[in-house]
Amino acid sequence: MDRSKLYRRFRTLLIANRGEIACRVIRTARAMGLRTVAVYSEADRDAMHVALADEAVLLGPARARDSYLNVERLIEAARKTGAEAIHPGYGFLSENAEFAQACFDAGLVFVGPTAGMMTAMGSKSGSKALMEKAGVPLVPGYHGEAQDDATLAKAADNVGFPILVKASAGGGGRGMRIVRSADELAPAIVSAKREAKAAFGDDRMLIEKYVDNPRHIEVQVIGDSHGNLVSLFERECTLQRRHQKVIEEAPSPTLNPAQREAVCAAARKAAGAVNYVGAGTIEFVSDGKDVFFIEMNTRLQVEHPVTELITGIDLVEWQLRVAFGEALPLKQDEIRFNGHAVEARVYAENPTKNFMPSVGKLSTWRMPAETGGLRIDAGYREGDTVSPYYDAMLAKMIAWAPTRDVAIERLNRGLEESDVRGIVTNIPFLSALITHPKVRANAIDTGFIERELAVLTQASPAPGELELCAAVAAVINDERQAAQGDANSPWQTFGWMPVGRRQRNFAFRAGHGVSHGPEQKVTLNYGSGPSTLVIGGRELAFAIAPRDGGFDLTLDGVKTSVAAVIDGHELYLRTRNGRFDLHLVDPFGGETEEQTGADKIAAPLPGTVVAVLAEVGAKLEKGAPILTLEVMKMEQTLRAPYAGVLKSVKCKVGDIVQEGVELAVVEPLEE
Repeated sequence: MDRSKLYRRFRTLLIANRGEIACRVIRTARAMGLRTVAVYSEADRDAMHVALADEAVLLGPARARDSYLNVERLIEAARKTGAEAIHPGYGFLSENAEFAQACFDAGLVFVGPTAGMMTAMGSKSGSKALMEKAGVPLVPGYHGEAQDDATLAKAADNVGFPILVKASAGGGGRGMRIVRSADELAPAIVSAKREAKAAFGDDRMLIEKYVDNPRHIEVQVIGDSHGNLVSLFERECTLQRRHQKVIEEAPSPTLNPAQREAVCAAARKAAGAVNYVGAGTIEFVSDGKDVFFIEMNTRLQVEHPVTELITGIDLVEWQLRVAFGEALPLKQDEIRFNGHAVEARVYAENPTKNFMPSVGKLSTWRMPAETGGLRIDAGYREGDTVSPYYDAMLAKMIAWAPTRDVAIERLNRGLEESDVRGIVTNIPFLSALITHPKVRANAIDTGFIERELAVLTQASPAPGELELCAAVAAVINDERQAAQGDANSPWQTFGWMPVGRRQRNFAFRAGHGVSHGPEQKVTLNYGSGPSTLVIGGRELAFAIAPRDGGFDLTLDGVKTSVAAVIDGHELYLRTRNGRFDLHLVDPFGGETEEQTGADKIAAPLPGTVVAVLAEVGAKLEKGAPILTLEVMKMEQTLRAPYAGVLKSVKCKVGDIVQEGVELAVVEPLEE
């Protein structure tokens, strides 16, 4: 193959992706003087990556297969805009050999490995056979071509339970199931194949021995077209949920220098087996003693910023320089690391409801300044809409410091200072996770989050005196900002009067919605003289001073900063005691208890019905599976809310259902 067609200098780059990674690639490309082209679906017309690029091309409808996964439309978009190269980002077509080949056939530079390299290493089964020949240690398992049920069952029996059923193509935890006994195998294979087919268009499976209490170690590699190949140290990605990484750090706090050199040498050996060109990651699993190769990701990883922060290397810039046909800027012995970096993935999801994705408009988007070792790679802004069609990641927050402990503190401070409203996010969960004593002590494995989930998703503490006073201050501050006229006039200070005193009563409930908790009452005394608040007979001197994102509250001579967001009667507060959600009780009444709908079997979000798991008339135990939806590229199983009889199923496989639509009816068993 003519290398001049594979790697050559270009001026216009099309980014075949969306969200955070598209924004991140655009920033580096523009800094290098390149013209950038974004692509988008109908759901992403107003997305951040579209606004950042020099040009943007509509691909098609919202569903990924009609837009971001449509190879012909991507190639046509490049032709229309004069783009000479395509960066695939991660996810979507980033590890699709047919797409890489289509780019080459169209005369475009693909910023990544060749189709041949991708085929060799992108297949989990094929890469394992290649690594076995190269002498790279492997997890015991089956990586063959035969995919019939009998072959997979025999392979699982030979390996010994527990095993991992895993999609041969793709990644991100999709198409992956832990199977602990033979009777769990068949349904796990069916579900994993279905999810893999939907996510990657390939439902081939492999079987691996499941390593209990494992650690996940991976090594960043990058090669050029001149035969140079280097590793840029390792990352620890052990904190995972459903096989998806949640927290990543570099370097690994688990490895000593000798182990670090050994695993990096093994990674270079693995990538060297296919003379790899471009950025890639060699992933390993460790049982605490040995390290085993599990797969190679032939693309840029989500967690690449932690490597960038400890090495000072912009990996996207290096990707583009390799695509230009240049040699790597540094040799292996010139690459050093400094300090420690930790990354947290910020998702639109509800950790207290089994991490159910959350969709809607971002009414508030406040992130701390990128100073003091803090970096934020975001794909959304205030006012943007999170749709149900794509991955739910909003941003990545990364902190660097000279030591791991300080990096964790900086990351936690950044999370504590972040306010995202309009949807539910995992920010409080991330803060609880990285400050957990066992995480700080590095006493973790890949099952840590599942084991500690109850602790990590504990409800917010009950609002105390400070929070109730802050809630009153938030309401008053919001009213004052909305008032017309001179903001400095004393008449704008919540009813200031030259003579006399007045009272105003407030009532709050903890949590959002009118049905949460008992009322907690606060009385405001104001008028001539200092304003005070009365809680439970205790009177407190009170003053507020507005500032960006909230206000300073002075209570009995102690000033404290409060972040506040008000949406109708719902209040969100952040004080020194943590995060709090409060509901302002309507002073004119009319509030009634809400029906929670907990017993209703309804679509939690827009999605596609991919399986009906129970027959009408069947007797069901509480928690029995009824049907499965595909939501945001992940499968969600809806279960019986109580023991009963399945009276009806109001959908069929293939139906696209909207949020809140009732899908099945269960009649409770008579006691």
